[in-house]
Amino acid sequence: MADFKTHMTVSTIAGALYGLGGYQSGMPIESCIIGSALCSVSGMLPDLDSDSGIPLREAVAFSCAIIPMLMVERFRRMGLSHEVMVVSTIVVYFLLRFVIAELFRRYTVHRGMWHSLPAAISVAIFAFLAASCDNISLRLFKSVAVFVGFMSHILLDEIWSVEFRRGRYRYKHSFGTALKLWGNSLPANLFIYALLTVLVGLAYSDEGLMGYFGYQAAQPATAAQWLQSFQEHTMQMFKR
Repeated sequence: MADFKTHMTVSTIAGALYGLGGYQSGMPIESCIIGSALCSVSGMLPDLDSDSGIPLREAVAFSCAIIPMLMVERFRRMGLSHEVMVVSTIVVYFLLRFVIAELFRRYTVHRGMWHSLPAAISVAIFAFLAASCDNISLRLFKSVAVFVGFMSHILLDEIWSVEFRRGRYRYKHSFGTALKLWGNSLPANLFIYALLTVLVGLAYSDEGLMGYFGYQAAQPATAAQWLQSFQEHTMQMFKR
């Protein structure tokens, strides 16, 4: 399989191209920079299921650093004071660093269901929830950046599972273990699809849930309306 350096190189190149494409389509330059960075570092996220080493350490460090920062805007929209926001980001950091990371170490296996298409979609939806803001296009832009970076990793793993020797292709035992919809472990399959279902539900009702905190959304309040708004925005860009 591809090594850590190769994964990071490919995801960084993909991030640069993604950010450039976003800028050319009219996205703010600061959002394009964030999107490029998210795509780049998301190339290491599938290796959260690694047993040890640089990929796991860097993936955990990145997640603990970037996710609390992305959630600051959500905390602001909830009307939290500065001190409460600081405490909340600290809680999120320790939850990711010592709880979620430990669960990955104990209960995942490398090339399990965390290397899969539903896992990539789950991470993208989680990024959508974390990167809360009034501009739905910017939220989608950042979440797709995470999806692209994650997918670059598992696609590269599949490419590295094929060798060309003596005029013929040879498939390694690892072929098909990264880009998949269903794995060998039933509990892992059920868990990842349950997680995906929960995240989809949260994304769909996000603005409605924010209403409990007294926040009145300026954007459409349902996922269906969000997607319609995004499609209209995309059509306007193509008409330019």
